Amino acid sequence: MGKLRIVLADDHTLVRQGLRKILEEQPDWEVVAEAGNGREAVRCVLELRPEVAVLDIAMPELNGIEATRQITRRAPSTRVLILSMHSDEAYVVQVLQAGARGYLLKDSADTDLIHAVKALGHGKSFFSPAVARVMLDDYVRRLAERGIADRFDTLSEREREIFQLIAEGRSNKEVAQLL
Repeated sequence: MGKLRIVLADDHTLVRQGLRKILEEQPDWEVVAEAGNGREAVRCVLELRPEVAVLDIAMPELNGIEATRQITRRAPSTRVLILSMHSDEAYVVQVLQAGARGYLLKDSADTDLIHAVKALGHGKSFFSPAVARVMLDDYVRRLAERGIADRFDTLSEREREIFQLIAEGRSNKEVAQLL
């Protein structure tokens, strides 16, 4: 794999410069463009087709959510990481529905930014721990509202044993040999 190409979008120049400095300290990463608003971010992504776009959620002309929606629809190979001050469930849900693959709180450490971009660069997702907690709490609440209990409890002892071995990454053949 060549250089990981990144587009940065934030309406604060100082924030963009700081993010660029952190990201370009990685030897195989390159910030190919910066944008000060959402419309410019979409244009840069469509023109340059980077692997990752890092977008502020609150930008002029086109907010990060709408920019994400347009990017994921028109440049699906570019994975979007949203930067936000908000860990509210409503923001997280809107961002995920728009197609973002990551959500990082702005008060996160610079190492979280590196981990997030690296994860998205490898086709994975990344969420700040506080955001992951919000998502998990929402998921558990929705299950409870629908009356769905923990299905793990409905498994037999043998089924739970098999489930654990599979979760450990054992192959079917290995599970069969162990049991």
